[in-house]
Amino acid sequence: MFSNILVAYDGSDLSRKALDTAKRLAAAAARIEILHVYQVPLIIVGEAVITTPALQQHYYEHEQKIDSEINRLISDLPSAKSIIKQGQPAKTILEHAAENGNDLIVIASRGLTAIDELFLGSTSHNVVQHAKTPVLVVK
Repeated sequence: MFSNILVAYDGSDLSRKALDTAKRLAAAAARIEILHVYQVPLIIVGEAVITTPALQQHYYEHEQKIDSEINRLISDLPSAKSIIKQGQPAKTILEHAAENGNDLIVIASRGLTAIDELFLGSTSHNVVQHAKTPVLVVK
């Protein structure tokens, strides 16, 4: 059915459920890519945009924990791989899917941010609206 599945993963319970769903959908020959996208917050002071080394280190350590978690969750899938990228989540997910020929994007309906608790997450909504391939939103 699908041969190249992209799973957006942010460490939330719903993203774990999305990964489990993708694992069930994947045929024996399907490849699964688990993409975690993060953004390091920037501090704007006048016209300067900066970030601190301590903040960058904090995010780097967090991403290493997420990567370890993903690798543990996909250890039973020889054709799966974990990918971590920095950038705007929806845009990065869409670009990755287009560049890598993913034929399905699996994403949680909401992620870790507070506003996502109220509505379909802004990331998942953006991905659904702009994806060129089918998107499965997991609730």
